[in-house]
Amino acid sequence: MIKEDLNNLPKAYSPTQTEEEIYKFWEENELFKADASSKKEPYSIVIPPPNVTGVLHMGHALDGTLQDILIRYHRMAGYEALWLPGTDHAGIATQNVVEKKLREEGKSRFDLGREEFLRITWEWANDHKGKILNQFKRLGASFDRTRERFTLDEGCSEAVKEVFVSLYNKDLIYKGAYIVNWCPRCQSAISDIETEYKTEQGHLWEISYPLKDEVGAVVIATTRPETMFGDVAIAVNPNDYKYKDLVGKTVCIPLTGREIPIIADDYVEMGFGTGALKITPAHDPNDYEVGKRHGFAPLWIMDQQGHMVDNDLVPEPIRGLDRYEAREKTIEFLSKQGSLIRIKDHEHNVGHCQRCDSTIEPYLSEQWFVRMEPLSKRPIEAIEKEELQFIPERWTKIYLDWMTNIRDWCISRQLWWGHQIPAYYCDRCGKMVVATKTPETCPDCNGHSFTQDSDVLDTWFSSGLWPFSTMGWPNKNAQDFQKFYPTTTLVTGFDIIFFWVARMVTMGYEFTDKAPFSTVFIHGLIRDEQGQKMSKSKGNTIDPVGIIDKYGCDALRFTLTNLLTYGSQDIKVSDERFEFGRNFANKIWNASRFVLMNIEGVDDKQIDMTALTPADKWILHRLNETAKEANENIKNYRLGEVAHILYDFFWNSYCDWYVEIAKAQLQGAEKANTQRVLRYVLERTLRLLHPIMPHITEKIWQIIPGEAYKDGQMALMKCDYPVFDTKFENKESENQMEFVFESIKAIRNIRQSLNIAPSTAINTEFFATEQDTALLEKTQSYIKKLARVDEIKLLKEKTVPEQSATAVIGNTTLFVPLAGLIDIHAEIQKQKKKSEKLAQEKNSLTGRLNNEKFVANAPQEVLSQTKERLLEIESQMKAIEELMISLGA
Repeated sequence: MIKEDLNNLPKAYSPTQTEEEIYKFWEENELFKADASSKKEPYSIVIPPPNVTGVLHMGHALDGTLQDILIRYHRMAGYEALWLPGTDHAGIATQNVVEKKLREEGKSRFDLGREEFLRITWEWANDHKGKILNQFKRLGASFDRTRERFTLDEGCSEAVKEVFVSLYNKDLIYKGAYIVNWCPRCQSAISDIETEYKTEQGHLWEISYPLKDEVGAVVIATTRPETMFGDVAIAVNPNDYKYKDLVGKTVCIPLTGREIPIIADDYVEMGFGTGALKITPAHDPNDYEVGKRHGFAPLWIMDQQGHMVDNDLVPEPIRGLDRYEAREKTIEFLSKQGSLIRIKDHEHNVGHCQRCDSTIEPYLSEQWFVRMEPLSKRPIEAIEKEELQFIPERWTKIYLDWMTNIRDWCISRQLWWGHQIPAYYCDRCGKMVVATKTPETCPDCNGHSFTQDSDVLDTWFSSGLWPFSTMGWPNKNAQDFQKFYPTTTLVTGFDIIFFWVARMVTMGYEFTDKAPFSTVFIHGLIRDEQGQKMSKSKGNTIDPVGIIDKYGCDALRFTLTNLLTYGSQDIKVSDERFEFGRNFANKIWNASRFVLMNIEGVDDKQIDMTALTPADKWILHRLNETAKEANENIKNYRLGEVAHILYDFFWNSYCDWYVEIAKAQLQGAEKANTQRVLRYVLERTLRLLHPIMPHITEKIWQIIPGEAYKDGQMALMKCDYPVFDTKFENKESENQMEFVFESIKAIRNIRQSLNIAPSTAINTEFFATEQDTALLEKTQSYIKKLARVDEIKLLKEKTVPEQSATAVIGNTTLFVPLAGLIDIHAEIQKQKKKSEKLAQEKNSLTGRLNNEKFVANAPQEVLSQTKERLLEIESQMKAIEELMISLGA
């Protein structure tokens, strides 16, 4: 345990000092380490592995905070909790970083060769892969670093090869030609998630294709005129009367004169462009499908670098040009020939490589694919059988829609960094052998020399195995696999449900016969104050490490959790928003410091349940109810609600009410038991808060006196999480104290509305029911202290004192005699003026809302603010009216 002298406890909370000290204490005592031989029920989470190239961003901060809350809660709730960390080798991203470094030295990977390039990339990865996980430490992450994994480590690599060979042998992996997202700069196919679409202002060029041997032409509209040299047909809709007599005829491609047919296909939209489409199967995914239906062979007119090919398909002056230069030349030549009919402005979405920002080229190439449809049956059934659930439930439909309309998955990438595909080609006869290691002998020709396929696997392939490859699979007897697989919960954003979540579920069922997790907890994305996506190019990113340096880690964690909605709506943040969490952390520190100073010398006895005051009973009941609500909400993944509940309990119930009442109780005969109650409630509240705010709660807990209260544990994070206990249930105390608090608030409101200074002594009179009278006799000391009342008179008959302010609390009426406290006549005049001013504002706002033009043109936000202000004014006017009646106006 950490020993701290209470007298030396700083007045102000220092997050940086506390967080460093506490995290070091946890690490040195190996408190995050999970025990696979434990008899406890397991609870496990695998981290969505951040890219080895990455740095901690706000998305990681939210994701990591939520995972840590769940892990810390379940650890305290009696589970053997494992949070397994690791990083992703991030094929294309890492290769780009290393290649950029080489370019600065005037080199390329081809100058080095594959083996040397991989050597320096491994050096770079080994140097960087711990950095982002070290940043997670600043977040307070309680993951087990002794189990840290890397998607390219030996164990994961063994799992990848085992899976690939197994799927290939089941005919679920095949090699074939298909249109892929191709990055000419990265020289590789890339996945959909690595493709970012941007809205760009482009053009539609309308080009005339003359009919062969007759007068007339067909005009097509295209955004990519340079691809026309790969056209194999012009397609029209079979129901389009404009073209029904042209189907079957032939047109000539402008500039080359190559002849192509006019075909009919339902894919063509009659209302788009001219209603006639050029079909270029090698360079457009939809055209590829049309071409397959009609038996057309694709024609490549562009190479993998995005340059026009050097053959007879392309006019000689355009051969070898970059695709954009080729576009300009094509348009120039078409214009001179008279084949360019018209140019229209056209806004469209254009795919860009996420890593280098190059425009993506749809490209027909030979790639490796996984047949997904046969693998999708059990992941779909998992929902119906309740083996898998999405939180919130609405994401289930999106998952099912994708799984039921699944397409084959292109898994090959033309990179060097990654899991090299375990397919080997005999150097003598070309025979392909798929195996987990290099074959010794060719089955066809007995050759002994093989060359491995040069492609690597899509990063998502190894990520898809992450929940079980990290647990020791393919060794199903591995201790971690036996204890912690399947994992319990996956925490992630909705943006990778398709690319990662669905594939993990697919692979989990295929290779372990189980879903890799039972719950997928989906949260929203972090956005800026205006709701815009954060990006470096927009300059609207917020660095979580900078926020931690400024406000503290617990402040960041609490703020993000507090902003979380159950519906997984996106979260809008700004630097200033984290002041909320900072202020709460300061409140916890200051209130705890006050309590600790006032319980010095407290005995080690349990609370005397027979000597409780009404306030004691109430705070213990409220703590009990708060524990019940916190547990229920965590179990239902309503973590934002947990933050709201705990904030309200600590700040309002404990600090604003009980601690203030306790100040008086500490001066009397109730002192010893009040100290015990103060300590018990503080200690249990720190337990409740710990999963969200681990550092500050651990620090204060270490200082609280009384070992009997600490479960025999050395650290708060190892203590039991509070649960509902019937011995503290006391709804009667809740009703009683609610009456007391409402009375105090009513007196305070009267003071405020009449500008009676807090230092001015006042008296009150109550006309109450018999039950409330008995309660007031017990609790009037609370009212006197907190509302600064000198004398409380309990009336037997309802006689309204002259010149008094009145308030009603349930069936009880409260009076505050005002004679001698204020100038009644002046107060009435003041309230009249205030009422007249409010009436003028009310008329003005009502006039606006009755104005159709204002309502039609005003922003919704302005309309809402106007209506809210109107309701506010009406409430204020009613309060003034009631006050003036009580004053005798």
